[in-house]
This record gives sequence, structure tokens and C-alpha cells, in this order.
Amino acid sequence: MSAGLLVRGVSVRLGAQTILDAVDLTAEPGKVTGLIGPNGAGKSTLLRAILGLAPIESGTVSFGGTDLLAMTRRSRAQFATFVEQSADTDARLTTREVVLLGRIPFQTVWQVSPSAEDTSLAEAALAAVDMLAFADRFYHTLSGGEQQRVQIARALAQQPRLLLLDEPTSHLDVHAQLATLALLHQRARAGGTILLALHDLNLAAGFCDALILLHDGRQVAAGPPEQVLTPALLRAVYGVDVTVLRHPRNGRPLIAYDLPG
Repeated sequence: MSAGLLVRGVSVRLGAQTILDAVDLTAEPGKVTGLIGPNGAGKSTLLRAILGLAPIESGTVSFGGTDLLAMTRRSRAQFATFVEQSADTDARLTTREVVLLGRIPFQTVWQVSPSAEDTSLAEAALAAVDMLAFADRFYHTLSGGEQQRVQIARALAQQPRLLLLDEPTSHLDVHAQLATLALLHQRARAGGTILLALHDLNLAAGFCDALILLHDGRQVAAGPPEQVLTPALLRAVYGVDVTVLRHPRNGRPLIAYDLPG
């Protein structure tokens, strides 16, 4: 019995359109697993389907041998969480209050305010993403990148054993991208199971222990970055010509795109 995430034969349809077609996926504890693929490949839908946020037509999803889709949303939220690409709100919530939303699954029905533990975990999560100085700022006044870091903090405050993220670096500058992925890598090494969708193939190569390549709703490759990021596969899936180099310090793949003409 696996302690990690197991997705078997998951299919999702929207009317007559197949979004995911019998997808298999494994994400192990202690590792960062990356979902890659072009726009429309099904990455976001797969992440949502894993936590029951998108209805599946067939297949199973389990974590640690437990059927995730059979659980109540509250029970699932006590060990798993999802960070979407963006989470806008017009509500006048402070940054701290947004992060404290991650503690709701652990609060009793009669609890009227966050506990001291809730507040401590929220502030520690804000510090981890370098946003503690913004704790009393209204969330809606933050930049897109700052909001993204706050949403990651909200997820960390939930103390999840399973953390799913959809393009967590899309609004971040280079420094924040590297810091965020290093933080997720650290959380994985502490025993967490991390599954994230990425568009930047070099970030995926540099930080992910395993990659799953999706195309037209199907898994076409899975394995270590050096097995997935090959010129032939990238040409077939993305329609681009690349040269795959090796990082001079860590030996991981580096993608050099061959410009047309």
C-alpha cells in the first residue's frame, strides 16, 4: 500500500469533449512531482479532479491507501490542499485573515476566532514566503505576485501532507520563483507530497524529482526529468525543436530552444 498519491484511470469529460482520458499518476512522499504539458493538456483539470473539485467520469484517486473522493471536503482539507493560479476577492480581508482561512478545517463549529496556535501557524507561513511584513495589508491591494505568495502561505498554514499547486510561479519574479520552489522542495524533503503544474520547463527540470508529461488529456511520459525532457518528446508534444544540455553544477537537464529561421 502506497503512502503517496495514486491516480488510476481518471477520465473527465465536459459534454462530448474529453478533458482527461484514463490518466494514471503517482506522486511519492518526500518528492516534488511536476505536471508539464502545453495549454489545454489537462493539467489544471487533473489537479482539481484529484481533490474532487472537478467531477470524474471514471477512475480512482487515493492517498496513503485512502479513497480521497469518498471523503467529506472537510476531512480531505485536514491533510490536503490546492493552490490555484489566482484567487481574487473583493472582500476586505487582511493578508493575515486570508492565510487564517487555511485553519478553518481544524476549527470547531463554536470557535468564533482563531486560536493562538492558528495565529502562530499563519504568521509562520507568512514568514516562510517573506510576506509577514504585509500581514495587516488588505489582500486586494497586493500585486498579483504578492497575492500568489499569500495563497501559498494559506496552504502552508493548513499543514498539508498533500499539496497541489497550479502554476505557483506564474506571477513571480525570478528571485521569488526560486525561493518558492526551494521552499516547496524543503517541504517535500520533510515528508510532504508535492504535485505542481509548471509551464517553465527549466524550472521543472531544476526542482522536480519526477515529471509527468500530459498531451491532449493523456499521459505520454513519466519519470525523472532526464527521461521526460528529451528532444523527441518535446518536439512531439510542444512542436518545438530543442537542444538538451546539462547544468554544469548539478547535471540536471537544461532546455535550449532552437529559434526558427
